Amino acid sequence: MERRKALKNMGLSLGYIVATPTLMGIAQSCKNESATTWTPKFFTKEEGTVITHLVDIILPKTDTPSASEVKTHLFIDKFFDEAMEKNQQDFVKMSMGRFMDKALKDSGKDRAFDLTPEDLKPVLASSLKVSKEQEAKNFETINSYQESVAHGNIANLDDIVARFGFANNLRGLTIWGYKISEYMGEEVLAYLPIPAEYISCEATQKLTGGKAWSL
Repeated sequence: MERRKALKNMGLSLGYIVATPTLMGIAQSCKNESATTWTPKFFTKEEGTVITHLVDIILPKTDTPSASEVKTHLFIDKFFDEAMEKNQQDFVKMSMGRFMDKALKDSGKDRAFDLTPEDLKPVLASSLKVSKEQEAKNFETINSYQESVAHGNIANLDDIVARFGFANNLRGLTIWGYKISEYMGEEVLAYLPIPAEYISCEATQKLTGGKAWSL
């Protein structure tokens, strides 16, 4: 299935998550920023370079633009900076650090600036390649870790689980950010800038050709 077709239908399962004032406000604020001269607020410049590579690995350019072309990396940076609580931000920084350490070790490089998509792809793939059973265990482990930290206790998290936590969060946010971008809203999803007749009960296939509505 072409990614364009998959993303048209994705709103049926993800729409209830992304349709929030906070997410929409963050997405709106990215519209007037330049992706090429972007200065990260939450991430360091090195981390921002890695994030840009990673979102394009997750959603590369195909029949639709890549994730970075619709400013998904800007959305993620703003989301972490403006919408996450301090303990969540700390977890992102820690888990991303473990992720980059693995990429640097495997590639034999010293600086995150030098990491290429080819260096990052295998680390991302291995971080996400877990069974449903292991995924559930990872979430339980992460929750226990975060609860321990929240209570002021010293806690440790296995590197593999930390990398999974980072990669899983990033994948979800990349899809969110891409789906609520201006391009997706106007070019891929069902878009109606001027509301017309309200039809309460009708099949999506008949109303929009199977497309989810743009937010």
